[in-house]
Amino acid sequence: MRKHRRAVLILEDGTRFEGFSFGHEKSTAGEVVFNTAMTGYPESLTDPSYRGQILVTTYPLLGNYGVPPRREKDAVSEYYESDAIHCRAIIAQDYSFDHSHWQADRSLAQWLDEEGVPGIFGIDTRALTKHLREHGSMLGKIVMDGDAEEDVPFYDPNKENLVAEVSCREVETHGDGELTVVLVDLGVKHNIIRCLTRRGVKVIRVPWDYDFNTIDYDGLFLSNGPGNPDMAETTVVHLREALKRGKPICGICMGNQLLAKAAGGRTYKLKYGHRSHNQPVRRAGTNSCYVTSQNHGFAVDTASLPEEWEPLFINMNDGTNEGIRHKSLPYFSAQFHPEASSGPKDTEFFFDEFIDILKK
Repeated sequence: MRKHRRAVLILEDGTRFEGFSFGHEKSTAGEVVFNTAMTGYPESLTDPSYRGQILVTTYPLLGNYGVPPRREKDAVSEYYESDAIHCRAIIAQDYSFDHSHWQADRSLAQWLDEEGVPGIFGIDTRALTKHLREHGSMLGKIVMDGDAEEDVPFYDPNKENLVAEVSCREVETHGDGELTVVLVDLGVKHNIIRCLTRRGVKVIRVPWDYDFNTIDYDGLFLSNGPGNPDMAETTVVHLREALKRGKPICGICMGNQLLAKAAGGRTYKLKYGHRSHNQPVRRAGTNSCYVTSQNHGFAVDTASLPEEWEPLFINMNDGTNEGIRHKSLPYFSAQFHPEASSGPKDTEFFFDEFIDILKK
């Protein structure tokens, strides 16, 4: 019979959930958030947008299909969304110690241990999720049995410039083609790069604070990223200059928020965010609805947008903004993830629309 070290999740309001360790046995802290997806833990764990967060999975089972091998194709990870795990920890109701999948080369527990990331199972994640929905995402800490609670301070990732932590350090080039897209790396998921290069464009990936206005490009693409968009003000300054050029601009997730800020709009923190594979959005002005993959804790305040801007997509659950567009110039963005990975691919046409604009 397996023996597991006990661990406890302590929320900032004093609520406690006791469980057992299955990953790296160390105490940690971060912002506790939940994701309602049924699959995709390798992609979620390596999504830079989860930087500094403790991820709660509402689907009751974790680890049953293991994790795929580390393999690169065209200088990006083939199966993961970045080169490392960005979550502070992951929490599940139950963990499968036996995994089975034709691509798996090790267990989730082994991978977590290799990367120094804790995992906890045996927690009532339904009760935990209901608590977060009622009170909002909050800070929490995981304390391993034998460690002193007072020695593990709470940590608020939203007070740090997480974008600077996860962005690339040097300019990189991916793919080739007659059209050139500058990709501003705010914490880009690798599938965004894959989706662009598959469509035959050359991608120049630049750091978050790089002055991309010094580059001759056909289109500008703003990636997803973690934390508070107010921390990426340097990107916003460069983006305001780009808006004067009239060349196509497209953004995803954090890119949507920064485009709104550059236009003169505001952003705000959601109570508990959108993290799932099943968020329904409607294209503004139409009856076309799509099921989308999402991962964000901040949103654009639609009412703050200047007159020449309008919403592009609207969340059908809570009415929050899911994208914006300029009324006359080729600037548009989505708050959700058209590249999915993991999640439904219903909105991958978003990349086709961007490429079509570049060709005009």
